[in-house]
Amino acid sequence: MNSKIYLSSPHMGGRERDFVQQAFDTNWIAPLGPNVTGFESDLEQYLNSERHVAALSSGTAALHLALIMLGVKAGDEVICQSMTFSASANPIVYQGATPVFVDSEPETWNICPNHLERAIRDRIEKSKKPKAIIAVHLYGMPYKVDEIRAVADQYEIPIIEDSAEALGSKYKGMNCGTFGDLSILSFNGNKIITTSGGGALVTKTLAEKNKAVFLATQARDDAPHYQHSEIGYNYRLSNICAGIGRGQMQVLDAHIELRRQMNQFYTDLFAEVDGIEVFSEPGSDYRSNHWLTCITVNSSKTGYSAEEIRLSLEKYNIESRPLWKPMHLQPVFKNSPYYGEKIAEELFLHGLCLPSGSNLKDVDKQRIVSVLSQFL
Repeated sequence: MNSKIYLSSPHMGGRERDFVQQAFDTNWIAPLGPNVTGFESDLEQYLNSERHVAALSSGTAALHLALIMLGVKAGDEVICQSMTFSASANPIVYQGATPVFVDSEPETWNICPNHLERAIRDRIEKSKKPKAIIAVHLYGMPYKVDEIRAVADQYEIPIIEDSAEALGSKYKGMNCGTFGDLSILSFNGNKIITTSGGGALVTKTLAEKNKAVFLATQARDDAPHYQHSEIGYNYRLSNICAGIGRGQMQVLDAHIELRRQMNQFYTDLFAEVDGIEVFSEPGSDYRSNHWLTCITVNSSKTGYSAEEIRLSLEKYNIESRPLWKPMHLQPVFKNSPYYGEKIAEELFLHGLCLPSGSNLKDVDKQRIVSVLSQFL
């Protein structure tokens, strides 16, 4: 059996071990220390804006804190892109609020500005004005930043920008992670860079960052004893994991370029195949990190489906997977409101994510070409 080719596996750069060893040598093992501070500073410099970064245990934790900081409570409603991973929507339920799902548009596969506005108007008519909008940069592709911001500002609803998959992606030359009223990043094991598990909340002000850190460290009041006036959470990133992140930041741009080369690899591979389209930027305003390269398959033209391609790859120990199943089709969210048509549903039915890691070797690419060429 050939060794497995993964969809997106961790890719170390070499310096991670040095930062982790330093944490051991200085006994900074707790969820604070120089690696945490340094990692936050590295991210702030990389984002190249006036934003502040709080390093947390996961992107989900960051989303949860964002909702708390925006005052989302039980009985509230929060609009969420339907075409996303469940971690974008689950924290809404943590707060006892109701997710209101909105369909995608076909260019970026992200939240549709027109359906978003329709959803807002309808919820307001029902006396349920949404407390926030969660917009996602899917697979690293920036959403329609200007259009979504225009709708959000018109109705005075804050945006939580889910950049879990989009560190290093850009819209009009500006970094994803800097467009929301609050923004989140993820450093899970399969992301562009990893801290094993981890995430970050990106804020506009230092006061907001300090509030996030306060909530993430059990909301302990400034007192010599343990006193708590608010409910807190154990959401801070450890100094060990932050050390991995510091090493990963040194190779981030190189890894993004390798992911973008993988997107071009598939674009070339399928160039002559009628009915298969490789997901790519809709225009010059967009620059995706191509965290994952995805295709859509028009079975009426090809004579085969995305699922048949997936099974063919699986037979040769090559991992691929369907696109995210939209949240409004998930059993757990079956009673949540939904606004849109069937763009997200059609993408799920006909889309496929292909191996996209920055650590894929030439021999791996040759195997992928061989299996796909044989299938095609």
